[in-house]
Amino acid sequence: MKPVSELLRQREGTLWHVNPEDTVFAALQLLAEYEVGALMVMDGGRLVGMLSERDYTRKIALTGRSSHDTRVADIMSTAVVTVTPGTDTRRCMQLMSQHRIRHLPVLDGSTVMGMVSLHDLLDDLIADQQATIEQLENYIQS
Repeated sequence: MKPVSELLRQREGTLWHVNPEDTVFAALQLLAEYEVGALMVMDGGRLVGMLSERDYTRKIALTGRSSHDTRVADIMSTAVVTVTPGTDTRRCMQLMSQHRIRHLPVLDGSTVMGMVSLHDLLDDLIADQQATIEQLENYIQS
């Protein structure tokens, strides 16, 4: 398994995030624009939480609150599971399964390097398996 830093290098490197004082509606617009399921919540370059579609569904839609009047800080998840750039992809999948989450911010100390999703990990796993299959087929045909 490869370190998560390799996955980050393959991507655009954008740090999609919102501020804790932003409205939930503004965050939803970003989720839709970026076509992602979660955003990091950052304050002054520091990770302070995560906002996911799940947070919106459970804490706004199901409770009858208004996304226009509610701040991100009021519904974000603050117990954020993170990994380091050296964490391998297998460990990332274990953490996601254990904590029932689909996104992991990657921190180098307190510096946010990016975020990986379950989708990123699955794409990488499929690519690795395809490469192994091709190598085995070439070996058999040789």
